[in-house]
Amino acid sequence: MTETPAPKASTHPGVYLLLYLPYGIASGYVTVTLGWLLSHAGASVAQIAALASMTLLPNTWKVAWAPVIDTTLSAKAWFMIGLVATAASLAGIAILPLEVSLLPVFSALVFAGSVAASVTSIAVDRLMAFDVPDHLKGQAGGWSQAGNLGGAGLGGGLGLWLAQHSGHPWISGSLLAVVSLACAWPLIRIVEPGRVGHGKSYWATLVETGADVLTLIKTRIGLLACFLMLLPIGSGGLQQLWAAIAKDWSAGADEVALVGGLLSGLVSIPGCILGGYIADKIDRKRAYALFGIVLSMVAVGMALAPRTPISFLVVACLYNAVVGLCYGAYSAVTLEAIGKGAAGTKFNLISSLSNVPILVVTLVDGWAETRFGATGMLYVEAAMGVAGVVVYSAVALATRGMSWGVLFGRGKIAPAA
Repeated sequence: MTETPAPKASTHPGVYLLLYLPYGIASGYVTVTLGWLLSHAGASVAQIAALASMTLLPNTWKVAWAPVIDTTLSAKAWFMIGLVATAASLAGIAILPLEVSLLPVFSALVFAGSVAASVTSIAVDRLMAFDVPDHLKGQAGGWSQAGNLGGAGLGGGLGLWLAQHSGHPWISGSLLAVVSLACAWPLIRIVEPGRVGHGKSYWATLVETGADVLTLIKTRIGLLACFLMLLPIGSGGLQQLWAAIAKDWSAGADEVALVGGLLSGLVSIPGCILGGYIADKIDRKRAYALFGIVLSMVAVGMALAPRTPISFLVVACLYNAVVGLCYGAYSAVTLEAIGKGAAGTKFNLISSLSNVPILVVTLVDGWAETRFGATGMLYVEAAMGVAGVVVYSAVALATRGMSWGVLFGRGKIAPAA
């Protein structure tokens, strides 16, 4: 399958930061702002972790609707549809009373908003795969993930600050909805990719899309890449729970707003960009795995650090920065693997796989905190990250024709056509 050959990049990769912001805002608002507000309304850490999982769950299945976005309307049209629905969900969540009894309603709205946000991300992935030349894929991936994590910081930090200081929690969600809508303006300059299967019947287009996806997964190296994304490496589960665990460090709303907002953006945005840049200079899988080990080391450091608000700020910011490195490398690996045909579907096949461990780690963190406390939770998360790298290494070693070189830079994912 082929689409119109990609021209020289029509825009700087930095525009993908803005286009990914609404996706991050929707997540950050739920996990930080809503998590904090509901925790102080009586919700438990486990309940908040379950609510956060409603943000993550659609991202484990978004490959199911990615072919529709690849094969029907233009990428720009789908982005606008998802954007409007995302903004509407933010506003809807914001106006609900903060009552634990309404958790099922919150969960339904969070799930619907996450589905809508996933539509924006799939559309942007399709644009990015077409618009960005091969030598800039790491940088584009880094900028897009900077928008993802930066948006989460904006949705969490600004949202919580407004909710706390305005006296009207509904204001934060409504303002963030407006900010999300404003992120559409870069679409004006980006070249629109040709629709997959243009001129063919829709069934023939879907068959062609499926055949193109098989070019990603039919090789051993492609399957190894997909397997890598299923492991709890660099998952960043704690980012969904800062608001819920802050009390263990005597941290208040302002500290949570900083960790989930301003400071998160200041460290995770350059972390994503640096991670993508490094991934363009060395093997991209190597960068992803090594950054995951560093993240586990930071989790252990947080477990050993003093239980003070300053310690919470410092170590949480370091954690957020390393998550940025991981996300930048992840996006670089994915863009390298997918090529251009059916790009939205292939990108989100890998993305769906990568969100499974994020969901699992978040839920396990919530369980571990309830059973072992905050310190035990941190050790459990660190152990999962290290175990993921060990399992990946063992599979790479056991797979014929592969060796440690796959992990440490001598193996490469062959780009799909």
